[in-house]
Amino acid sequence: MRVLLVEDSVRLRGSISQGLREAGYAVDVVGDGRGAVISGQTTDYDVIVLDVMLPVKDGLTALRELRAKGVRSCVLLLTARDTIEDRVLGLRSGADDYLVKPFAFAELLARVEALARRAHGVRGATIRVGPLEIDTAARVAR
Repeated sequence: MRVLLVEDSVRLRGSISQGLREAGYAVDVVGDGRGAVISGQTTDYDVIVLDVMLPVKDGLTALRELRAKGVRSCVLLLTARDTIEDRVLGLRSGADDYLVKPFAFAELLARVEALARRAHGVRGATIRVGPLEIDTAARVAR
């Protein structure tokens, strides 16, 4: 599963990308909204984790551009903005989920996992093909 992480804080970008990689995701990182639009258009990501307050181009503008250009990756917005109005604006701008900073990495990971399942249309946690069984939640094949 491929994830694009768009975060301008080098420290936060490093810790999130490391955690996602340890969880088995292929992660690309960019630090601004312009990079988000370019990467989001050129690579088919399962999930885009997108900070709202970014340099060059803010996250909501980048999100609207991605949606206008037909990008259908699931998007999780990250932001310190925590009012109901901000959340509604983010979701109405095309986000699939919204997470307020500060957050626990376990919650971010659970939200990315849920969005990745949605991106692939997986309804259950286990897929069976003949004698092969794949537990998508645990990422284990038996």
